[in-house]
Amino acid sequence: MAALHAAREAIADAAWSESDLRDAALVVGTSRGNAAGWLGPWPGRRPFRLMAASNTIHSEPASAISIEFGITGPNHVVASGCAAGLDAVGVAMMMLECGLASRALAVAVDLPLVPMLLDQYASSGLLSKTAKLDPYHSSTTGFVPAEAAAAMAIEIGEGNHPRLLHYACNSDAGNPVSIPANGGRSSELFTHDLTRGLSALCPHATGTMVQAVADPAWMQRVFTDAKPPLILLKPFTGHTIGASGLLESAILAGFMKNRRLPGNVKGLSAPQGFVLPHDSFEVTGPVAKVSNAMGGHNALLVISPAYA
Repeated sequence: MAALHAAREAIADAAWSESDLRDAALVVGTSRGNAAGWLGPWPGRRPFRLMAASNTIHSEPASAISIEFGITGPNHVVASGCAAGLDAVGVAMMMLECGLASRALAVAVDLPLVPMLLDQYASSGLLSKTAKLDPYHSSTTGFVPAEAAAAMAIEIGEGNHPRLLHYACNSDAGNPVSIPANGGRSSELFTHDLTRGLSALCPHATGTMVQAVADPAWMQRVFTDAKPPLILLKPFTGHTIGASGLLESAILAGFMKNRRLPGNVKGLSAPQGFVLPHDSFEVTGPVAKVSNAMGGHNALLVISPAYA
């Protein structure tokens, strides 16, 4: 239901009609599909027998959205862990670029707050021991889990809205639980042109001990001279796993509509040479969002204000 609500809001904001939706592409990003629904069923979650099988299928959120809104174009589910949200946007962008559709709806959803899943994260040493998240502090212990759904309506052509400039991804083929401590190939997502004129960088910044080391390592390799301001959103939202990349991109794009970017929680630790503005500030150029996933999957999305 969370994914349906987010999709409905994005469709309404884009003012898409039934005919617009018919041939639209749909890409859903999630780390585990409906696993939480059948591991720990919520009250009122489609309890009737007809849905018993579909509630256990990884692609059920995409099916529910396509049925609800009559979306009969290309339909895919991306399950690349914590990078799934950004990858959903990236796959949608590629579908538009190759002519499969003229508009696409990217949705990301993750609902991991059930005891069995949280126990698994805790046993892997990934959960924070405190409710306060300071991702780059030397004593950080892990992430604060959260649930979310987010959606983004994407169209070809100009308009008075933020633009998606660039998507890239690669893999470190590394540890199944974390990314390499040196940041792996995250730095290779950036070309020289992408580093110039950035208004801000929004890194993954989960709060795990390895991420606290890995993010600064790859960021120092990319930004050897001028360093963009950092925006850390998980201290506000918690870590919403597969939904996090799209959720944070949607937050950034929402601010960019008003020519602004969000500030950071006060008192956070900044990697050497980088700054964490406390107050909202003007956006003058593109903003880069990076997500990293277990196993070493890395993704980058660059968003530009309409007037840049």
